[in-house]
Amino acid sequence: MTATAPFPQATRAWTALGLGVAAQTSGTVFVSAPAFLIPLLHTERGMTLAQAGLLAAAPTMGMVLTLVLWGALADRVGEKWVIAGGLALTALATIGAMAAQGYVALGLFFLLGGMASASTNSASGRVVVGWFPKDRRGLAMGIRQMSQPLGVTVAALTVPALAGSGGIGVALIVPLVLTGLLAIACALGIVNPPRPTPAATLTAPRNPYRSSGFLWRIHAVSILLVVPQFTLSTFGLVWLVTELHFPALTAGVVVGIAQFVGAVGRIGVGVLSDRVGSRVRPLRWVAVSASAVMLLLAAFGASGWQAGAIVLVIAMTVTVADNGLAFTSVAEMAGPAWAGRALGVQNTGQFLAASAVGPLLGTLIGIVGYQLAFAAAAVCPALAIPLVPRVTAEQDHL
Repeated sequence: MTATAPFPQATRAWTALGLGVAAQTSGTVFVSAPAFLIPLLHTERGMTLAQAGLLAAAPTMGMVLTLVLWGALADRVGEKWVIAGGLALTALATIGAMAAQGYVALGLFFLLGGMASASTNSASGRVVVGWFPKDRRGLAMGIRQMSQPLGVTVAALTVPALAGSGGIGVALIVPLVLTGLLAIACALGIVNPPRPTPAATLTAPRNPYRSSGFLWRIHAVSILLVVPQFTLSTFGLVWLVTELHFPALTAGVVVGIAQFVGAVGRIGVGVLSDRVGSRVRPLRWVAVSASAVMLLLAAFGASGWQAGAIVLVIAMTVTVADNGLAFTSVAEMAGPAWAGRALGVQNTGQFLAASAVGPLLGTLIGIVGYQLAFAAAAVCPALAIPLVPRVTAEQDHL
């Protein structure tokens, strides 16, 4: 597809992008919902932060188990039915979680829902890369990467209030409705992007992991940058409530605003990468900024000032900015035959780290407090800076 593609093809591309964003947003609402149950579980039901963090990490643990499998399936059969089928299964898991008796059963359904919702992560990125040319891919992937902060925004604005008034089952109505509706919409509206012609696939596709260390370095950088991102998305709300004494609803609004600003920021860095002709240079800038802003948050948190909420908004904006850059560079370097699997590996590493953040940072917060835990999270993006590759994926095969 070229920049002057026929109108129907351009329409399919933007339709696929819009539905891909909506699909992953709905999946993210489900995955994020347990984190916004932490105030209820911790302050009202007596769970420790480590226990509540473990329950909140269950969906991301589930995603780790299936991301590569969903990506390989998308490589083989296309994106449409992977996205639609995964969302339908997520809706079923949500119903199970709403009816669950006890925290073990609840955690199991969160795990199963995460396994299902992983379909949107691998396949929606692949469909965007397949439909958009390189000179607009940073913009398109930046829009697609709005999904995660938008999903967290929806969860932040709905789950705490619904949980407070009706409990866990009522709080899960929103992800149930969204995943069910989007499963139907994606089945009807997504068109798989063009695939290589049979003549082009007679030879075995190259393995991008053997040709250079580029992908491995991007995966490692992304794992490190996930730590501050999930530290704030998991514990930002409960920090506002317990340390800065914000009402739960107000804290949810603050987190929602931060996630929305972060979503817009992802578009901005995507456009920037198109303009400078590189994904990795802006990625390095984000890593430097993430480390600095986490240290700033630790300093403001120690003061106890409610102005720390403003720093939290800035921190949550900066720490989500890397995802689109990393995703685009991975897909470009992997090529069409490996994009689904490479994006699955990319997500697997990120969600392995994300799964560990809940229980480990919860334990650390319980021992040393929020300020030192935020400072510890700042170490990870600092370690990522020298790992960012110095070359770009100009030799991509897309």
